[in-house]
Formats: sequence, structure tokens, C-alpha cells
Amino acid sequence: MRRRPGVSVRLRLALSYAGFLLVAGTLLLAIVWVFLLRYVPPEAVSTRLGFWPGRDDLIRAFAPRAAWGLVFLLVFGLAGGWVLAGRMLAPLDRITRATRKAAQGSLSHRIELEGPLDEFRELADAFDAMLARLEAQVEEQRRFAANASHELRTPLAVMRTLLEVARNDPSQDRQALIERLLLVNARSIELTEALLLLSRSDRRAFHRELVDMSLVVDEAVETLLPLAERHGVEVEVDAGAAPTTGSHALLLQLATNLLHNAIVHNREEGGSVTVSTGVAEGSCVLTVENTGPELPGHLVATLTEPFQRGPGRVRGRHSGVGLGLAIVRSVCRAHDGDLALAPRPGGGLVATVRLPLAPSPADGHGGASPGGSGESGFRQSPAPGPAGPRAAGSTARTAPPPPPSPAR
Repeated sequence: MRRRPGVSVRLRLALSYAGFLLVAGTLLLAIVWVFLLRYVPPEAVSTRLGFWPGRDDLIRAFAPRAAWGLVFLLVFGLAGGWVLAGRMLAPLDRITRATRKAAQGSLSHRIELEGPLDEFRELADAFDAMLARLEAQVEEQRRFAANASHELRTPLAVMRTLLEVARNDPSQDRQALIERLLLVNARSIELTEALLLLSRSDRRAFHRELVDMSLVVDEAVETLLPLAERHGVEVEVDAGAAPTTGSHALLLQLATNLLHNAIVHNREEGGSVTVSTGVAEGSCVLTVENTGPELPGHLVATLTEPFQRGPGRVRGRHSGVGLGLAIVRSVCRAHDGDLALAPRPGGGLVATVRLPLAPSPADGHGGASPGGSGESGFRQSPAPGPAGPRAAGSTARTAPPPPPSPAR
């Protein structure tokens, strides 16, 4: 929107300073009149001691000099106010220049304002922090877009090659080509759905409700139990009450991705996964611990990046698309939580999710207590099976549900 040019803030401040000095000088003259000149006789008085000037004589002698004094105060106020306003607004000029550079796409510029902590310093520091966060997010989005385009281009190129082979070589086994096309197409759909889910969680476009993470974990374990049985992995669950607030669907995706990751990237034989939920230090805590190969610390720190895989993360039927832990981290951020990954002693990975604890009924929000049940206002997840939720530490056994979501 175009705006007509107006008077600068610096000029307005200078005029304010000059006006204040002029008013102060006028008040000083008024005080002299009220408390001094009004007690002097209007006319001159001659005595034996000499000639005493009257009030009129003093006014005629003092008025021109007082007028020149006011003119001096006006000029001095304008000049001094202009200089002082410039010094006061200098930090604002730096902030304005940095804003214009940021608007032109230069997010690496920082104000780095010196001096004591005042209003301008707080504004500059907040602006620098905002620029740093924007720069990190833009860089992450740029890197993610490049990786996503590469990941999406690969299955499309494979499908095109298979179609060309089927068209140019009639001797090829058409049924095998169709099966391969279906597999590549399913992987492309899986990747696209994972990208959409990641975008949804980044935007925080979801409705918040009361959720018990112990029930979410039960649901995720029941879903992935057939996959664990095919991989020969034993799943142990210690599901204590863990009330939080958020999207049930996204939190279920979080738990499913962590569990899927722990099952797929495990030992070839005799692997195990331990899942636990509870309340610790005022937070809702979900921990997924799995056996597996040794993971160096510097590699673990990169596993939450999109399309990052550890050693041996080859593409397979259940290897995922490299977005599982990225989605987990995004869901944690959307719920004001935190994801911590650490190598497990002896091999494997320990993933710990901390989410804000849901308010209790005593807080007046209508939430549930840590030991909440269906009567306390929590959203109940579907029952895991005819026997209800599993006991702590037991291994789940149930019928195969729908296929898992993408993991790392």
C-alpha cells in the first residue's frame, strides 16, 4: 500500500525538544514576573540614596533581551534536538537497514547492536534471533526440497524405464514388470504421503485434544506386531499413564514411526524393542529402545534429517523412505515437545520423546489426572484387542492390522 510522505520522526523529535525548551524558558520568565516584578512599584522612585527604577523601566530594559533569549533557546533546541534525536534513532536506522536486507533475501545479515540492554537492544536481539531462525528454516527447506525432488525423481525414472522396456521388448515377462511397477508406484505414494504429513505437522494445522500416550503406544504396537514377528523381534511394553494434549493422529504417527524404525533397524536374529511411557519431571515421556548395530554419536545426530539413513539402511520392502524420524521430530516440535536420540550401550538406539503434560482437573481445565481413564476426559484410543490393553512388560500378540507408515 502506497503512503504519502510525512514528517520524519527525527524532525518531530527535534521540534519537540525545541518546543520544550521554549516552554521552559517562557515559564521561567513567568515565574520572574509572578514572584519578583509584580512587587516592584510601577513608576521610578527617587530617594536620598539615589534613583530606583520602576516596573515599567525594568520591563523596557528586560523584554528585548528576554525575547532574544527565547529565540536563542528555539534555535539551540532545534539544533540540539536534531543531534540528540539522530543519536537516539541511530539503532533504529540499523534495524531498518537490516530489515530491508532481509526483505531482499539476505538472511545472513545481523544487527549485533552494542551497548547496554535497553528497548532498542532488546528489539535488535529479538530481530537477530528471528533472522537466525528464518535462515535455518529456509536452509532446511531448501535442502529438504532438493532431497525430496531427488527421491521423487528416482521412482519416476524407474517407472519410465520399465514402461519403455515393456514397450520395446515384447519378450519380457509382463507380469514381473507389472509387479515391479506396482512396487515402485507404492513407494512413490508412500513418499508423497510422508511429505504431506511432514508439511502438515510443520504448519501445526491440527485440532488439539486430550490424549493418553499409553493408549497410543498400545495402538501402535498392535499395528506393527506382525512386522515384528516377521523380523523375529520381541516387543516389550511398559505403558504407564502419560496424558498430554495434541493431535491423536499425529501422535499415533509419531509412536508408529519410532516403533517401525526400532523393528526394521534391529538385529537379524534375537532382536528386541522396549517401549515405555510415563510421567517424569513434569513431562509426558515416551521411550523406545531397540537392539541393533553400533551407532556412532555423530551419525545419531543426523538421523532426524530428512532422507538420512544410518549404515546398512538399504532400500527394502520395509526400509521406509528416510522421513520417519524427520516426521517424529516435526510432530514433537508441533506439540512443543522434544526428541532426543542416543546410542544404546551394546548397539542400537534409544529414542526419548518429551511432551507437555496435560493439565489436571485441579488446574480448572477439565483435563485428566496422570492415572486418567475414560471417565477423566481423555480421548480413548481404540482397544488393542478383545483382552484390552496389555500388561506392562508383556509381549503383544494380535492379528495383522493395516501396513505401517514410512520410517527412517
